[in-house]
Amino acid sequence: MAPATSSASVGQPFDPGCAACPRLAGFLADQRVALPSYHNAPVPAFGDANARLLVVGLAPGLHGANRSGRPFTGDHAGILLYQTLHDHGFASAPVSEHAADGLKLVDARISNAVRCVPPENKPEPAEIRRCNAFLAYDLASHPADGVVIGLGTIAHQAVLDALGLRRAAYVFAHGARHALPDGRLLLDSYHCSRYNTSTRRLTAEMFATVFAAARAYLEAA
Repeated sequence: MAPATSSASVGQPFDPGCAACPRLAGFLADQRVALPSYHNAPVPAFGDANARLLVVGLAPGLHGANRSGRPFTGDHAGILLYQTLHDHGFASAPVSEHAADGLKLVDARISNAVRCVPPENKPEPAEIRRCNAFLAYDLASHPADGVVIGLGTIAHQAVLDALGLRRAAYVFAHGARHALPDGRLLLDSYHCSRYNTSTRRLTAEMFATVFAAARAYLEAA
C-alpha cells in the first residue's frame, strides 16, 4: 500500500537524543538523577511504520512510557488501550508490561504528539509545535487507506497540524469521523487517562466503539 500524500512536510525522523525543548530537556535531566532506572529520554513510536492504524496520544507518562521506553506501557492509560487493541485484533496480547515483554502490534502503530514526558503531564504549545515534525514523519509513511485515531484534543490537533490541515474544518468530538482530503480517516476519542476513565467521561464501551469503527473501515478498504 502506498503512503498517503498531502501538502504537509514529510517531517523529520525520530531523534532519540532530541533536546530541542529546554523545559522538557531539563525535566528529563532531573529525572535521570531522581529515577536512574527509567528510560528518561524521548520515546519512539511503537509498531510497524506502514501499519494501517495509527494511534496518536498526548505524551509519555512519568511512570509509564518515560519509565518503560514504550508508549502507554506501565501506566493506567495503557491498561484500556492495549486491552482494546487486543480485543479488535491490533495487538498480540491484552497487557503491555515492559518494552521486552514480547507484545507485538498487528497492523497498528502508536505514537504521541510530544515524545518527552512533560511536567504535570502538560506540554506547552511551543513544545507541541516543535515535536510535530516527528509526527509528520510518522504520517508520511502511513498508508493512504489507513485510519488515524486521535486520543484527545491535543493529539487530534497535532495530526491536523502535521498534515497541514485547518483545525476549524475538523472539530474534535468523541466518536467523530473525519474524512481527510488525502483519503485517510481520522477518528476521535477521549484520551484513555485515569481521570477520564475514573470519572466515566470515557467508558470501555465508548472506547471500544472507536476501535470497532477503525476495524470496520480497514476491513472494508
